[in-house]
This record gives sequence, structure tokens and C-alpha cells, in this order.
Amino acid sequence: MGPASKKNRKKRPSFRKLLKTSNLKLENKQKNRQFKQQSSAKKQRKEQRKLRQAITDVSHQTLKPLERYKKRPEDEEEEEEFLESLPTDMMDEDDLEQIKAMAHKASFLTRDISSSAPVHAKKRKSEQSVEKYEKMPRKMQMQKEKELIHLLPIKDKSGLIPQSMEKPVVPEAEEEPKDQEELEIEEEPESGPSLTPQEQLELRAHRLMEKKLHIASLSSAVLADPHVNIKKLKELRAMLMETDPCVAVTVRKLVMVSLMEVFKDIVPAYRIRPLTEEEKATKVKKETQQLREFEEGLVSQYKFYLEDLEQTIKDWKQKKQKRSQAVSLQCYKGLAEVAIRCICDLLVALPHFNFHNNIIVMVVPLMNDPVRTVSEMSCEAVRKLLKQDKLGQASLAMVKVISGMVKSRNYNVKPEVLKCLLCLRIKEVDMKKDTEDTAPKKKFMLFKERKTNLSRMQRKWKKAEEKLQKELLEAEATESKDKKIKLHTETLNIVFLIYFRILKKAQKSILLSSVLEGLAKFAHLINLEFFDDLLAVLFGLIISGDLTYRESLHCILTSFHILSGQGDVLNIDPLKFYSHLYKTLLTLHAGATNDDTAIVLQCLDAMLNKRRKQVNLLRAQAFVKRLSTLGLHVLPDSCVGILAANRTLMHTFPKCDILLDNEMQGSGVYLPELDVPEYCNPQNTGLWELHLLKSHYHPVVRKFAAHLMKGAPSEGSGALSMELSRRTPVQLFEDYSVKDMTFNPPVAGPPSKKKEHFTIGHAFFDPDLKAQIDAALQTESEQMSLDFTLRHTPQET
Repeated sequence: MGPASKKNRKKRPSFRKLLKTSNLKLENKQKNRQFKQQSSAKKQRKEQRKLRQAITDVSHQTLKPLERYKKRPEDEEEEEEFLESLPTDMMDEDDLEQIKAMAHKASFLTRDISSSAPVHAKKRKSEQSVEKYEKMPRKMQMQKEKELIHLLPIKDKSGLIPQSMEKPVVPEAEEEPKDQEELEIEEEPESGPSLTPQEQLELRAHRLMEKKLHIASLSSAVLADPHVNIKKLKELRAMLMETDPCVAVTVRKLVMVSLMEVFKDIVPAYRIRPLTEEEKATKVKKETQQLREFEEGLVSQYKFYLEDLEQTIKDWKQKKQKRSQAVSLQCYKGLAEVAIRCICDLLVALPHFNFHNNIIVMVVPLMNDPVRTVSEMSCEAVRKLLKQDKLGQASLAMVKVISGMVKSRNYNVKPEVLKCLLCLRIKEVDMKKDTEDTAPKKKFMLFKERKTNLSRMQRKWKKAEEKLQKELLEAEATESKDKKIKLHTETLNIVFLIYFRILKKAQKSILLSSVLEGLAKFAHLINLEFFDDLLAVLFGLIISGDLTYRESLHCILTSFHILSGQGDVLNIDPLKFYSHLYKTLLTLHAGATNDDTAIVLQCLDAMLNKRRKQVNLLRAQAFVKRLSTLGLHVLPDSCVGILAANRTLMHTFPKCDILLDNEMQGSGVYLPELDVPEYCNPQNTGLWELHLLKSHYHPVVRKFAAHLMKGAPSEGSGALSMELSRRTPVQLFEDYSVKDMTFNPPVAGPPSKKKEHFTIGHAFFDPDLKAQIDAALQTESEQMSLDFTLRHTPQET
């Protein structure tokens, strides 16, 4: 009995089971409540939909006038007799008043009699619209009765036929002009009196000042507390759609520039990423939520601002006029230029922030714009961005977009677009060598290596050390060298892809000069596999004769940059490039300031100084002689650079001092017209040109000529000053180069202590060169009378 009774007994539910059942009940109750709410809301929406449909049906129906039937006089008499015969004593006065009141109510007539609902029942809110509609008085189409004029009857066989006609309506012609006059009188006070031009200017200045103050107040409020006043950016951006035609253009320009400066100040130094669904669902602190709202508002307003700038540029390009017509088509260009300037400033100032790639896509097509100011502005912004980009991410994005544009336009772009690529800060790339040599990584030991090579205590210390190293690398938060080299390598590959495409498909394009200049700069970073093909292409371009003198110089410079870098391992003697430069040296322009001189000096440095072990003495002597002859023809700035190059060659090849002797060595005569430098017998001539240059009017040229005549000593009386000796030939050429310098022939004038004459036109004279010449003359103790035109002429003694 004992165990059987225990089995039959009901077990008491445990506390956990009670909790589970109570939770289930609560969930079921919540589900039932939600289901009821949804069903009631569904019914309510259905009733509202039916009511709306009924109202629209009634509103579209045309109301027909009620038919009125005229009663016959006999019926009227019978009705009056019936009413008089009614027993009125049975009805009280209160009942009569109630019936009259009910008769005045609309519901008394319009209520559906078949419905069983009481008259005074409470009506729902949804039925109020129908009730209001029913209470509105109905408008019936009342047709005016036409007046008839009875005419004389017509007699026929059947008898007299009555004739009638409608009375003609007299048009109110006299009243119309009166109405027009009244309208004009009413409109005049609204338009107001016409303003004079002076009053219009004052009114415009007043409105413009109000707008300026409003822009300034909004901008200062955002800058004072960006997290609180971020919504005022929307109000400020709304002013970009200013509709007042008097100040619309100026206000829009001011708002564009103000927003640009505000964004440059309040944008954080990191990129804002969108939040995930999990992050949005999690609860955070109040400060974190405020920061999230600020970042979200900032990104959205920045995006809308960029879209407004882009739309302004598109409207100018498409010459699309807006409906408001607040801004005329002539003013679109000014607005677009301001928008482009803002975009270019944001491109340079915020390379780390969101939508920077979108800005790059907007700016790159503007680099090839036919409007000169727009293209120059865009190219300058791109150059600044490439110069200041240290990591390489912005440069990579820019080069990708430029490559796509050049290819899509079939290489029909301006040369300035490719010249911007020369500003890339690429000095080291991955040349498929061992990456551990260029960018060594911190390698951590594997578990098996630690177990086999280290003891237990050493493994413990090693593990702690590796953990600390990883934490230090994370805390450093700097871009690794590997990542930087990888970005630079990818960027340079795209640049070379652009250059090689043009060399292959568009050799007669105007871009060839920019391509050769770019190859000359980055040639030392080209992969060794392309050297043979590239040198063959460059020499083929030189021989073709289609290149200009500057382009051929770039070809030579590129070739020697290739051979001076990784090309040292190649056993190639580029004699044809030496011969071409030697032959074309005398074609350098001598009558104007010439930028080609700098390229010539760079070629000489790469061909002779950097390859001194591969150059024989005869070749070096021939170039020294040819350069001395060239120095007689060119302007003083080029002459200074050429004489400095000769000085460097005499230091590199000391045996070139035999050109300063009168004695001949070996047989043969100097042949200046021969194009091959080794076979022109340069050892049998002398540098007699230095005697003429010693009497040059430019003091620095005289110094270099005297210095070379003494064998270019580094010390002693014939040595140069420290300022001149430390400068390279290219630097000296740039220091003394003067744009648009005019040289006048010597004129008779007051006597002077020196026999040279020094005449320079003052129209385009550079003040920096004037100061340098003054210092040189003072060191030589020359007492010259210098006026503003800097003219003096010595008199022969």
C-alpha cells in the first residue's frame, strides 16, 4: 500500500517548473493581446478605407436638382380641408415644438430609417467626416429662365401657329474695361513705387548684409559646439538654394566657401564607418550615443554638400537653367568656379575622410577641362595631394582614376595631366627581391621550435616577450613599411602601364614629352625584364626624327637612368646615345632663356660623371671642348651652368687638363664637324674659348672662366668661393636664370675703371639677380655707378 499510494499521489510541481509555466502563460497572454490589437487595428483600417471610398464616390457625383411638381388648385383645396378636419386638441404644444425641432435637423431626413440604431446613439470618430459632409448645404444647378418674346402668329391651313423667340442677352461690354481699370488700380499699390538705381543698390547691400550676418551666426554656432549644433549645417546648406535674384549668386558663393571652412574645422582625423545592425541594437552610454549621432549627421551633411557642389558643376557644363531662374546662365560659370575651388581644397585638406575617392572622381575629369583656369586649379590640387601623401593610399586612388580617363579618351588629354604624376613621392618599391631585406618582419617562434630549442623557463620568458612585442606594435598605430612599399609598387605599376601604352599606341601624341619625362624620373625603379625592349623603343624614337629637341633629350636621359640603376649589371655600351647628344649639343637655342639647358646638364651628369668607369678619356675631352664652344653662344645663365659642368668633368677626369696646354699629343687634327666624339682628335686642340669668356660682361661667367684657365683648383688663389663651389651645375643655372631678359648692345657712357661693358635692359630685370651682381662687384672692388636701369659702359683707355 505504501509504494502504490505514493505512485498515485500527484507530485507537487517544483519552483522551476512553476516559473516555466508562468513564463509560458505570460507569453501566451502577450501574444493574445498583440493578436487582438492587430485585428482591431485591421478592422479600423478597413472601416476607414470604406469611408474614404464612400466620400470620394459622393464627391465625384453630380447633384441633380429636385423635381418640383406644381399642384393643381383642386388638390390644394382638398389638402387644406383635410388639415382643418384633423383633431389638433390631441397634440400638446410641447409635442409640436419637438416635431418642428426634429424637422430642422438634417439627420431626421437623411437617417437610414431601416437601421435599428437609435437616433441619439454615440457616433464614432470615423463617421464625423460623413456627418460633416451631410450637414453641408447642397448646391443645385439653377438654370435661369429664358425670357420669351411673343411674335405675330402664322396662319396655316390647320389654323394659327403661335410664334416666339428668346430675348437676346445684351453683352456687358462697357463694364469690362471698368473692371480692368479697377484691377490695375488694385495691383499698383502692391507693386509699390519704382526704385531708382541708387535705391536698388542700397536695398541689395542691405539684404546682402543680412544674409552675411545669418551665415556668420550659423557658422560660428557650429564651430562653437559641433556636437550640439550639427543640425544647423542643414539650415546653412539650405541657403545654397537662395531664390532672391538680387543676391542669389553672391549668397550661394559665400555659403559654399563657409561650409567648406566649417567642414575643414569640425571633421575628425579618422574615417567614420557606418554602424552595423548589432551595434545599433546594443545599448551604449549617453556620451557614446551623442557621438554616434554627431558622426552620422556630419557624414550625411558632408555627402549632401558634395552632391550640391557636383550638381552646380553639372548645371554649368550642361547649361541647364533651373525653374526658379534666380541665377542666370551667365552666372553659372562663376558659381561653378567657386564650387571647383571648394572641391579642390577638400581634396587636399581631407584625404583621410569619407567620400575622398568620390572627390577624386570629380576632380580628375576637370584636369582636362578646356577652360584654362579650371584645369590649372584642378592640376594644382592634384600636385599638392601627391606631394603631401606619405602613406600612398590617396596617390594610388588618383593614379587609377587618371589611368582610366587617359584610356577612355583614347590618349586625347592635356600633357599637364601626366605631368602631375611627376609629383609622386615614390622612392622605394618591391623589385621582386627578398622582402625581409627591404622590410624585415618580427618573426615569432613556433611552439615546436620553442619546445625543442628552449627550456621551460626560457619558453615562458619568450612567450611573455612576444606578447609584449605584439602589444607594442598595436599601440604604435603607424603604417608598416611593408604596406607602404606595397602601395608604392602598385602605384608605380599603373604609372608605367600608362607610359608604356602611350609608347606603344600613341607615339605621335602630344603626351610623348610628358611620358619621356616621367620615364626619366622613375627609370631607376623599372623592372630589369623591360630594359632591352625599352632601350630599343627609345633609340627608335630618336632615330625617327619625329621628336622635338626636348623630347630627344628626355629619351637620352631616360636611357641613362635605366643603365645607371639596375642596368649596371648589363654589359651595354650606349655609344649611339653619346653620339646623338654630342651631335645635337650645338642646336641648343642661344637667343632666349632656355629650359632645355637643365635637361642637357642632367644628361651630362648621368652619361659622364655617374658612368666614369665606362667612359674613356677621348670621349670626356671631346665633350669638354664641345661644351666650351657652346658657352660662347648661349645666355649667361646657361653659360654659368655649362662652365660648372666643365669644372665637374675636369675634376672627374683629371687628364683633361691637357686641353689647357699649347702642345699637341699624338697625330691628327681636331675635327669639330665629326659627330663621333672618340674620333674627332680632341687631344690636339685647346680651350681657347676660355680667353673670350674671361672678358664676358657677366661677373660669374668671368669667375668660372678664370677658374678653369688655372686648371679648376680646389684651393689657392684660383679657387672659387664656397657658395659657387658647393652648387651643382643645374642649381647654378636655376640660380642665375632670368625670365624674359633682354640684352642691349653696349652704349657710350661715363668712364669706368674696368674695360668691360655691362648692359642689361631694365624692362624685365630680376631684383634677385641684381643683388647677386651687386655682391659680386663689391667683392671685386669695382666702383660702378648703378642706377635703376643698371646701365654702365666703360670707356677705353
